[in-house]
Amino acid sequence: MGLTTVDAVVVGAGPNGLVAANALADAGWDVLVLEAQDTYGGAVRSAEVAAPGYETDLFSAFYPLAAGSPVIRGLHLEDHGLSWSRAPDALAHVLDDGRAAVLRERAVDTAAGLEEFAPGDGDAWLELVAGWDRVRDPLLDALFSPLPAAGPVLRLLRRLGAAGTLDLARLAVLPVRRLADESFRGEGGGLLLTGNAMHADVPPDAAGSGVFGWLLAMLGQDVGFPVPTGGAGRLPDALVSRLRARGGDVVTGARVDRVHVARGRAVGVSTADGRHVRARHAVVADVSAPALYLDLVGPDALPPRLVRDLDRFQWDHPTVKVSWALDRPIPWTAPGARSAGTVHLGVDRAGFVDVAAALSRGVVPARPFLVLGQMTTSDPSRSPAGTESAWAYTHVPHRVRWTREAVTEEVRRVEDAVERAAPGFADAVVGRFVQTPADLEAADANLAGGAVNGGTSAVHQELFLRPTPGLGRPETPVASLYLASASAHPGGGVHGACGWNAARAALAAAGPRGALRRALVRTAWARLLRDP
Repeated sequence: MGLTTVDAVVVGAGPNGLVAANALADAGWDVLVLEAQDTYGGAVRSAEVAAPGYETDLFSAFYPLAAGSPVIRGLHLEDHGLSWSRAPDALAHVLDDGRAAVLRERAVDTAAGLEEFAPGDGDAWLELVAGWDRVRDPLLDALFSPLPAAGPVLRLLRRLGAAGTLDLARLAVLPVRRLADESFRGEGGGLLLTGNAMHADVPPDAAGSGVFGWLLAMLGQDVGFPVPTGGAGRLPDALVSRLRARGGDVVTGARVDRVHVARGRAVGVSTADGRHVRARHAVVADVSAPALYLDLVGPDALPPRLVRDLDRFQWDHPTVKVSWALDRPIPWTAPGARSAGTVHLGVDRAGFVDVAAALSRGVVPARPFLVLGQMTTSDPSRSPAGTESAWAYTHVPHRVRWTREAVTEEVRRVEDAVERAAPGFADAVVGRFVQTPADLEAADANLAGGAVNGGTSAVHQELFLRPTPGLGRPETPVASLYLASASAHPGGGVHGACGWNAARAALAAAGPRGALRRALVRTAWARLLRDP
């Protein structure tokens, strides 16, 4: 097919890859994105699969991190057709007895609901929100910046002072169960925090789970859990439109099978169908770390210590997802769930521990914890008036053999959980679409084994330990090769920071001080990966 030469080639057209491509194109670079699937978007796609007229988000759906991300906001995707929709309430955690903790649009209304669980819990919620308001902007800047993020961290420290800094450091390692116990007397506040923490794969008694639950709960209180109007796929549509308006391009159905390395530098890629692309400045990879290093680059071109470290790379828990077309809204017993875009259900606070324990033992939880999306409640364009497009996902263990019988049993467990909280739900189902871990991986190779986070969110694989012990930055030990996927810091979630950081690193390496930066990075990697 001949040779194409560009300034940068981006491998993978997920949101991180598309953000990276846009950042490079903004700098005037000639950028080509190659995507293995027949459509772009990675794990941000939608289609009518449960029934005609019902738009289903195939993977991710709600995007508080995108709404809070300075990266996504700075791209002004509204100029390229993206608009956001929100349910009246962000989230509800429903219990089988008909009670619900509801994250409402106004913090005072959330607090009033939590006050019904226990006196004083409303004030406790408002105290958490006030703390969030104090640190929001510098914290998000620090979170989404490449390490060491000196500027944002210094701003955060100045705002917090010594005592506040110690409190935040403690929060960063606090288990979410302990955070809930310290903050609330009743169950409601803990349900909101723990349910949000369980979006990741960190157990509720594990270090670091508290900050995940706090961050998502506070973002939900701040910006809600918005969805792209018309379907998740409208987000990558806008990114591709913006990229092409700046001269970049995306080619789908082009699976990269090799990153070419010459004299320690990435110089281009080739595809399974015979396409060859030479990169003048950078190869940016929106693929998982194991796939990039072991499959596309190959162990022979890597330091032996890095290859050994990759043997310890840990994936997050796989996912099973069930999507439904419903001929009416879900008949929740808890009134608070009816106006919520996201609903957590299936377990109480003690049940979270049972789920985590089962996953740790490699056992499918008998009573799963579900994250459920009411998409028509969030965006009326998703299905005909008076109906609901909905889905639910749950985490399952690794190494489960998903036979037809096993899938049927898991779908039964999922639907039984919804039926307990919404009697009559089963009668409303007019279409169903099931995605097993193998289905998820087949649709997006980055979702290896059905893991959706690019690797575990546990503290032993975060910051400078992500994806392996190293710099915590997008630069790799191969010059001109940058890791831009959720396997890189700051990890999973549709915020675009992994792609943005990779693009900025590539631009800096090609800039006036590029030779010095490249030498420093090369020296740092050599020291870190030197065998003892």
